[in-house]
Amino acid sequence: MPDRQELKQRACAAIEAQRQQIVDIAKAVLSNPEPGFREQKTARLVTQKFQELGITPRQGLAITGVKGRVRGGAGLGPRVALLGELDSLIVNDHPHADPQTGAAHACGHHCQIGMMLGALIGLHTPEVLRHLSGEIVPFAVPAEEFIEVERRLQLRAERQVEFLGGKQELIRLGEFDDVDVAVMCHTASDMNEHKFAVGGTSNGHVVKYVQFTGLGAHAGAAPHRGINALNAASFAIQAMHANRETFQEEDIPRVHGIMTRGGEAVNAVPADVRLEWRVRSASPAAVARNSAVVDRCLKSGALAVGASVKITNIPGYLPMRNDQRLQDLFVDNAAQVVGKSSTLIIPARRNRGGSTDMGDLSQLLPVCHPYVAGAVGAGHSKDYLITDYQAAVVNPAKIMAMVVIDLLADGAAKGKEVIQEHRAALSKAAYLRLQRDLAQVVDYRGE
Repeated sequence: MPDRQELKQRACAAIEAQRQQIVDIAKAVLSNPEPGFREQKTARLVTQKFQELGITPRQGLAITGVKGRVRGGAGLGPRVALLGELDSLIVNDHPHADPQTGAAHACGHHCQIGMMLGALIGLHTPEVLRHLSGEIVPFAVPAEEFIEVERRLQLRAERQVEFLGGKQELIRLGEFDDVDVAVMCHTASDMNEHKFAVGGTSNGHVVKYVQFTGLGAHAGAAPHRGINALNAASFAIQAMHANRETFQEEDIPRVHGIMTRGGEAVNAVPADVRLEWRVRSASPAAVARNSAVVDRCLKSGALAVGASVKITNIPGYLPMRNDQRLQDLFVDNAAQVVGKSSTLIIPARRNRGGSTDMGDLSQLLPVCHPYVAGAVGAGHSKDYLITDYQAAVVNPAKIMAMVVIDLLADGAAKGKEVIQEHRAALSKAAYLRLQRDLAQVVDYRGE
């Protein structure tokens, strides 16, 4: 019977043999970017690749999610999910942007699909799979990027979703009830000389959809007869800036947003102005505290000009918790693939400032969310490009496959240990209650 190291060598050899196909999958996704809950082409591609491996997936989970299941040949054991995110951003001037929609993979999710399928190819090798206990759950998940809020609110109104983030909605639907451990990797452009990084945390956040309502009038002949909603929004934004010095640095506060509607015609007093806003902080308590400040600022804008404001507070993501035992496995295996000196361990309290719905899942299950090299340019910008697909797709595919072998080989002793020792921060019921409590609508008339 082969030992774990021999199984890892076999899995990595299978990945290397299919290296070009795995990279081509990532590039195919890059060429067909789709925003969250609209990833139909990407979902079809994943489905096709599952079927080519003899896996019959479940489709249409949280609209576009695709989930497979592969049983190891050595009996029962933990169920380990390999995750990849389907969605893109909207970055109109990105070199790979869709000319019609502006969608673009400016965050590297196309690489996640490639590395997830690559790891699956290595693990699905008969000489490997027969020696694993438990199940491998390859899972392409939608809508990690929390964008197009107005459109997602419409999906909620139509009862197609309740939560507006992909993993949030999949948790609600019970699609992680049959998963014991979950892992994934994300590309990053700030790795310096390192090729693999583990650890750290992320911000939680709340999302705000804001509508200022004023009164239309002729902007030249009778502006005094109108109520300028654009002025209300502008005043509210300035009020937020006036409060920035009061935010606590240890909360890693990030308050930012965009205006999605600023009026209809330059010669009419704007009566309908809309914002999508985000309040990020390092803990749920800090999110709530800073969110209340932003709501106060939004109300102040309405009050200043006599407009009305409707603030739809939408539950965002929770901070990331990397399971230490999983992290140790990633460090050990990354050292074998990219070298120990190229592997970075980030302190647990180091906060990158962004947010991910992997943080939500980490409150419920043991998960690990490392970062890999291969990208250049600022994330979420036109300059974010993958220049090294070996580092961004092939290496993490090998590392994830090796971690799964550690978890599920030898009767899945290591996987059982990870599950037994893990202490969840929240139960599923507590998580759903917390998120639903955050979903509030504030109506305020500035009189």
